[in-house]
Amino acid sequence: MNRLAHETSPYLLQHADNPVDWWPWSAEAFAEARRTNRPVLLSVGYSSCHWCHVMAHESFEDQATADYLNEHFVSVKVDREERPDVDAVYMEAVQAATGHGGWPMTVFLTPDAEPFYFGTYYPPAPRHGMPSFRQVLEGVQQAWTTRHDEVSEVAGKIVRDLAQREIVRQAAEAPGEQELAQALLGLTREYDPQRGGFGGAPKFPASMVLEFLLRHHARTGAEGALQMAVDTCERMARGGIYDQLGGGFARYSVDRDWIVPHFEKMLYDNALLCRVYAHLWRATGSDLARRVALETADFLVRELRTAEGGFASALDADSDDGTGRHVEGAYYVWTPAQLRDVLGDDAELAARYFGVTEEGTFEHGQSVLQLPQTEGVFDAEKIASVRRRLFDARARRPAPGRDDKVVAAWNGLAVAALAETGAYFGRPDLVEAALGAADLLVRVHLDEHARLARTSKDGRVGPNAGVLEDYGDVAEGFLALASVTGEGVWLDFAGLLLDQVPARFTDPETGALFDTASDAERLIRRPQDPTDNAAPSGWTAAAGALLGYAAHTGSEAHRVAAERALGVVKTLGPRVPRFIGWGLAVAEALLDGPREVAVVGPGPDDERTAALHRTALLGAAPGAVVACGTPDGDEFPLLAGRTLIDGAPAAYVCRGFVCDLPVTDPEALRARLA
Repeated sequence: MNRLAHETSPYLLQHADNPVDWWPWSAEAFAEARRTNRPVLLSVGYSSCHWCHVMAHESFEDQATADYLNEHFVSVKVDREERPDVDAVYMEAVQAATGHGGWPMTVFLTPDAEPFYFGTYYPPAPRHGMPSFRQVLEGVQQAWTTRHDEVSEVAGKIVRDLAQREIVRQAAEAPGEQELAQALLGLTREYDPQRGGFGGAPKFPASMVLEFLLRHHARTGAEGALQMAVDTCERMARGGIYDQLGGGFARYSVDRDWIVPHFEKMLYDNALLCRVYAHLWRATGSDLARRVALETADFLVRELRTAEGGFASALDADSDDGTGRHVEGAYYVWTPAQLRDVLGDDAELAARYFGVTEEGTFEHGQSVLQLPQTEGVFDAEKIASVRRRLFDARARRPAPGRDDKVVAAWNGLAVAALAETGAYFGRPDLVEAALGAADLLVRVHLDEHARLARTSKDGRVGPNAGVLEDYGDVAEGFLALASVTGEGVWLDFAGLLLDQVPARFTDPETGALFDTASDAERLIRRPQDPTDNAAPSGWTAAAGALLGYAAHTGSEAHRVAAERALGVVKTLGPRVPRFIGWGLAVAEALLDGPREVAVVGPGPDDERTAALHRTALLGAAPGAVVACGTPDGDEFPLLAGRTLIDGAPAAYVCRGFVCDLPVTDPEALRARLA
């Protein structure tokens, strides 16, 4: 066992038995490098990363490679999900130097943590134009010992170049109609009208862009925006990227047609997409959107919920194929023979319905289940029986590994998705699951100074401080939970988190946001990125939560902070709309108000109050906030001074410091929110 044996990260623990003498990221590791005058090998990955596993098996489990590393390097392992700041800083360097990036990320550093040589996956032997990992190690070691001054000069120049990189200059004000229209036009140009989605292969589910399209349609009535969202969601839901048996989405599709996924399933993707499909149903009433939202929510609860009530980070792409070999996709793919073994006479029907062929759509004659049939009639009961039997048979296969690490930001996304999905579809069990995760975040991740820890595992808090996305996404989840449950304590917790944003993450002169706090560990560069990656950027996540909190409370300071933060969306939205989708979605809420809905009634069990509350939650107005309680309650500022109307429950809708007359009829409220 090496030093990783005492870590909480499942990814680091996967390497605890390596013969490599790994260190976690720590001051002690760099002190050891200085003491021994050795360079640092920084290896960054995450537990469900396929090529991370491959490189670990080929190189880090190899005794000869480990011996060489242990003699000539100080080897540091980092879980990118625990330390997104470390990952971001060195990934920026990798991309600047090589033009591309990815995981595993392999970077060589001086003992002062300055990078001087970069790469990603290296094979054990030279192939496809890549040197072997051993060749790289020997080359770096030789350069370190024979050209030390040159290496130090290169490292210093790289750090200086990174320091001189400025964040894109943000506008002094939030985007308006013109910028959002330009962003929509830009998305239209990048849209794939034949297959749905944006760009080519590999194709990723653009959750934040889809939210923008739905909000833009809700605010403006633009049918083109809605159609792009509808078609993309249908193609994804019918493709292999969606688990047709168990629900939930894989990370991305390796092809343009959504057929063959990269099989890892991430919490953030599924939380975001669950919410997208729930909002799509809210906008269109689509049966497909309803089914996918609920199946994805059920997947989250069934397969990712931890014993402590939080949600695990990911399911691995690889699993045992039944022969002892770990193979990508083994848990999910089928052959016609396997269908016959499980279904007997129904195998041919299943093959047609799910697109399973003798040639296969994946590898070795195996097929990823999809729904290629757009025409024809299938017996719904028979298909339900087939799906159930295949699901039960699959459950007997060796399951993919699960990363049980609870990441604050991604749990915040799950809280929002489950709370809203449960409220929309009358599933109180989903709301309870959201409450359980929110409770864990408060009990374990939040300290007495309202500071968030990034991760926990088995109910034990991790050592790393939360970053901006943790504060923004957890606050977003708490705000959604407040609207759904009528419990004002979640609004209070959101406020505690959001007070940290101007105090510790904001440039007071420009309003620009940093990904790490002012008192966080100093790296070679303070990371700052307003663009979305697989999840909303911390910058725009914080802007959205600040805006929602301001709508709930009337806080001018929080609204001003949100508007200043959205200046970057005015700059980037028209230029790179695919990469700042959540910022565009937040800007839609700002242009719409956002609307503030207060529902008052005699008590939580009153059916008329519940009908008004549900109608308020189902309003599609972008970013609308909902407060529900009794006239004399003090749970929410929006309820102050609100009274029943002739003894009946009432709903009050306000926007831009102007309030409509209260209504007591759900249909009238629906019209107000249109």
